[in-house]
Amino acid sequence: MNRDLRIPGGDIAADRAAKQLQSKLPKVGTTIFTVMSTLASEKSAVNLGQGFPDFDCDPVLVDAVTDAMKNGFNQYPPMAGVPALRQAIAAKIEKLYGHSYDPATDITVTAGATQGLLTAILCAVHTGDEVIVIEPAYDSYAPAIELAGGKPVLVQMTLGADGYAIPWDRIAAAVSPRTRMIMINSPHNPTGSVLTLADIEALKDIVRGTGILILSDEVYEHMVFDGVRHESICRHPELAARAFVVSSFGKTYHVTGWKIGYVAAPAALSAEFRKVHQYNVFTVNTPVQHGIAQYMQNPAPYLELPAFYQHKRDLFRDGLKQTRFKLLPADGTYFLCVDYSAISSLSEAEFAIWLTSEIGVAAIPVSAFYQSPRESGIVRFCFAKQDQTLQQALQRLAKI
Repeated sequence: MNRDLRIPGGDIAADRAAKQLQSKLPKVGTTIFTVMSTLASEKSAVNLGQGFPDFDCDPVLVDAVTDAMKNGFNQYPPMAGVPALRQAIAAKIEKLYGHSYDPATDITVTAGATQGLLTAILCAVHTGDEVIVIEPAYDSYAPAIELAGGKPVLVQMTLGADGYAIPWDRIAAAVSPRTRMIMINSPHNPTGSVLTLADIEALKDIVRGTGILILSDEVYEHMVFDGVRHESICRHPELAARAFVVSSFGKTYHVTGWKIGYVAAPAALSAEFRKVHQYNVFTVNTPVQHGIAQYMQNPAPYLELPAFYQHKRDLFRDGLKQTRFKLLPADGTYFLCVDYSAISSLSEAEFAIWLTSEIGVAAIPVSAFYQSPRESGIVRFCFAKQDQTLQQALQRLAKI
């Protein structure tokens, strides 16, 4: 900036204004994912912390997006998304889960799943409303609820010999006249657990006869292992009628940096969702939508994804069995949680820093997924990596 054009006292005024600005998210700082990735880079550690692949997506998908650009699909698309993509999404959901959504009124393409989650909360949650959040939980949930003026009501999963489980009796006890929404996430980040039919029935019993909405985060829907089917909310009409269902192309097609996902919901819910969406991002980049619509004509990439990631899970688990870590179940997602209590008495954050700095493998403390940190002696690894990356990490972890 040309200093001659500055307003006298401008820096002082700006500083004063900043100090007077009351934060809407006073408890929020730099995320643990940024902290650990930065440390991993500084220490040349194998980064199994932040959840993204270190391998490329299918060149066919890149070609499809490139062709869309070359063919002139570079201006604003319809606000709700390119029709061909919404039709492909609706067709996929109906084929996999048996639920019919109208692509014209029920499917909205979003700038990633996180924007979809935020928009669903902003359109449905009003000041004073309560939203039940099951912890550990993805870190955007509670801040989004607070931005909407709502109150997160936190219920912690239980942790036993069989891993993490949802205590549905506590969920039921947390319901009040102010409960507006229940947020669920399956397959679950960070625990790798998945909802069962028994879980679905318990959820039905809780919301039946109420006006409670469901926000279902299903971004890892195509990463369920050992032949188990994904219990999407879309499979269950009683729940789908009151649900926003969120998914992510970034996770499914190994393109997390493209930030594109979608939300499926009944027309009445989608209408309110789109009111916020149009003033939030308005719409999502055009050529990527056209490219994905073309790519979705072949279902093999998402149908084969469970086997692809199960191979990586098994490779990583088999290697970790030779270490002092205790392995927790990993039934879905591309995350694996381990108990390090036989190795160290450090807090989870301290252990993650030590592991990154001294052993050269980055992980995420599960305590970071609680609003009030809970120490369980558990960290989370991401195995969405090349096999050689996982092998390198295992060689280092074997030295502990």
